[in-house]
Amino acid sequence: MIPRYTPRAMGQLWSDAHRLQTMLDVELLVLQAQSRLGLVPASAVSAIRRKVRINLARVQQRETATRHDVIAFIEHLEEQVGPHGRYLHVGLTSSDILDTALAVLLTQATARLRLDLGRLLTALAAQARRHKRTLMIGRTHGVHAEPTTFGLKLAVCYDEFRRHQHRLAQAGEEIRVGKISGAVGTYANVDPRVEQQVCRALGLRPAPISTQVVQRDGHAAYLATLAVIGGSLEKLATEIRHLQRTEVREAEEPFGEGQKGSSAMPHKQNPITCERVTGLSRLLRGYAVAGLENIALWHERDISHSSVERVVLPDATIVLDYMLQTMTEVIRGLAVHPQRMQANLQSTQGVVYSGQVLLALMRQGLTRRKAYELVQRLALDAWRRERSFQALLLGDPGIRRHLTAAQVRRCLDPRAHLKHVDRIFRRVGLGS
Repeated sequence: MIPRYTPRAMGQLWSDAHRLQTMLDVELLVLQAQSRLGLVPASAVSAIRRKVRINLARVQQRETATRHDVIAFIEHLEEQVGPHGRYLHVGLTSSDILDTALAVLLTQATARLRLDLGRLLTALAAQARRHKRTLMIGRTHGVHAEPTTFGLKLAVCYDEFRRHQHRLAQAGEEIRVGKISGAVGTYANVDPRVEQQVCRALGLRPAPISTQVVQRDGHAAYLATLAVIGGSLEKLATEIRHLQRTEVREAEEPFGEGQKGSSAMPHKQNPITCERVTGLSRLLRGYAVAGLENIALWHERDISHSSVERVVLPDATIVLDYMLQTMTEVIRGLAVHPQRMQANLQSTQGVVYSGQVLLALMRQGLTRRKAYELVQRLALDAWRRERSFQALLLGDPGIRRHLTAAQVRRCLDPRAHLKHVDRIFRRVGLGS
């Protein structure tokens, strides 16, 4: 991922230096476990721990000759520890180190993403509670439907991202798997107890069964989960972009002091941050496809997945980290315009309450068809000719035969749409 979209902490997590250090941690834990089993002298383990250090430039230099990253890594360690180097990597295959280290890195990345999700949920909860009763028009098909509140709109997003917390935790658990089982997973040259001890020390679960690699269905599920979370971020960003349109102007993403919206038009305040989040979500969907294609490997293993994972796993976690942090700042700094919401709510002359009138007529004994035809005729007249829906209702003999003026006014009272707001908020965990 390019630096522009790489948060510092997540970028460091996926740096070559941290990756190699994690691989070293795995190698040292293997040595320690083998020492406990009497396979390696404790003095050798102590000497190796004391002497070995990662020199990234040296590893990269050796890899130009070996054309094999793990061999370059092991040779770099061997040249530091002298005769004790014969104890390194005994009975292992490259994927024992790579897959186990990858599980550690993904677990660390997942922990950061879970923190990000928590912060976004906190921001959504605060804004939802603040605007729990801020009336606005709800839209279906992009057309005015019935009143809702801005708080309810955000509460829907809050509930969605709560579900993502569970999904991410489950996906993270699936990839929290290490393996130290040898060339094709048979433990022919390494004691299974080594795997158990190493994984326990790293906070991983040993793979119940593996080939030369941990199977890639878990990694595919993980990438798919990140893509689904990205889809919800895109949904939230798209909603804000629509609300920021000039014709709507009900909410706007933050616009900082000194920020410029256009090189040609000084008046512009564009939803560029939300558009950026929308665009980056497309990357996550692409990474998910790559993860699915990595599941099918030849026999006990090939490396067609390797080159893909070196890109998509770091990039997917980095870009989602960036998207979550970015959208959290958008929600925290969101400019909300209740007066504009009220103006839009009233802009269609009251026809958005037609459903309430329909129900009131049906309670008075009219059939749905008869009531619908009666209300629709007046509603369309009000909308098309920009006339007051209430005045048309009160002046229509067909309506007045069944509803009093007070009943008509009650149908057009927006407060009727607020009566269950508190209950809904409690149901999604936003109650006081």
